[in-house]
Amino acid sequence: METGKPIAVGITESSASNAAVAWAAARAKKHKVPLVVLHVLDDRWMVGEALPYVDVLRQSGLDMLKEVGERVHEMQPGLQVSLELLEGAIGASLGDYSKNASMLVLGSSGHARGALTDRALQAAAVAESPVAVIGPGQEGGRGVVVGVDGSQESTQAVAFAAAEADALGEELTVLYAFTGPNRWIKAGLPSSRFAAHVLEEEQVVLSETVAGLRQEYPDIVVHGVLETVLEPADALIQAGSNARLLVLGSRGRGSVGRLLLGSTAHAVLTRPPCATIITHLRKSEHKQ
Repeated sequence: METGKPIAVGITESSASNAAVAWAAARAKKHKVPLVVLHVLDDRWMVGEALPYVDVLRQSGLDMLKEVGERVHEMQPGLQVSLELLEGAIGASLGDYSKNASMLVLGSSGHARGALTDRALQAAAVAESPVAVIGPGQEGGRGVVVGVDGSQESTQAVAFAAAEADALGEELTVLYAFTGPNRWIKAGLPSSRFAAHVLEEEQVVLSETVAGLRQEYPDIVVHGVLETVLEPADALIQAGSNARLLVLGSRGRGSVGRLLLGSTAHAVLTRPPCATIITHLRKSEHKQ
């Protein structure tokens, strides 16, 4: 939940950016925090033949910010809004700004690969606040879905998702996608008894997670789902296709330590099915 710090939304000229602005403005108004609208002038345009046009690009960015600011005031009267033009690498600039924000909101290019998707992926990898990725036409879903795998990152994601479900009055689905035994058996390793043991162990992880949530949030309906066929990213995308919100940690327990954004989060962000929030493990919680 927001902590009094502003919500920051990064903008470009796109329908996804418009959707992100509307979502961020509504959330800021609900949580009674300011909204900061950001546009990044990519430093790739500040060298070589493009250098003479930097002032034009800078003015274009300022004009875009002003237009969006006026639109936000129309959508959410009374909301405190500020506009900032940043300069530098887009992902790094947005990620650095997230230190000052309770949440960073970005538009997604959906199924298409390109600048918007890359920007969301880059920012989600380095941000210190939760990152919400919003696409156009994602309104109307019901329920909150959160991906878990027993890692510390996913535990924090579950806590965030439960608080969201409680505040929104939505049901919460805790999804644990685990395909390990199927792969190992196909590879010729010990079969059914081994697989059953592994699945029992993973079911314990899911059951303990769900039980804890039901105790802490007795007023919300919690569903626990163990998925053993689909890949984790595919399972999350399918579960989130009709959801209001999808939440997952930036890295799971299977992620390589040096990776800032895990493979599952990366795959989901390339085609987010609904409003999707990536949470990050707070630095103070890292164990050395």
